[in-house]
Amino acid sequence: MTTEARQALRRQIKEHEGTGPVRLGRFMPYRDTVGKLTVGYGRNIENIGISRVEAEFLLDNDIDSIERSLKTHLPWFAALDDVRQGALINMAFMGIVKLLGFKKMLAALERGDYATAASEALDSKWATDVGPTRAGDVAHMLRTGTET
Repeated sequence: MTTEARQALRRQIKEHEGTGPVRLGRFMPYRDTVGKLTVGYGRNIENIGISRVEAEFLLDNDIDSIERSLKTHLPWFAALDDVRQGALINMAFMGIVKLLGFKKMLAALERGDYATAASEALDSKWATDVGPTRAGDVAHMLRTGTET
């Protein structure tokens, strides 16, 4: 297919499929005309799912987005070592607003009290929700600045 033909097809599919709801410039999942969970321009994620390459692409975008947000909300974030930045990014997959609610943990990190920060992470609903492996790994990263 020529580049021109492909572009014409893309325009047509975009018009015919639509996107469902868009909130704050982001495509939200929706149910298509036969009730299948769909996202973007007609991607039936119930039947088709996403490929490993697509999942990796989304993961990288999410990490980049969270990192930008943390740098904006926590000016001292950039001064943390890579491992502790990674720990916060990992935790932020619960949502930035929820992470920012960890006031004692974040205050401890800002002042370099890594043992307290790790304890605060473990003493939370998040730790219960994600389980001992993930919570333990992240707490170790916060406490020691080393990978697990």
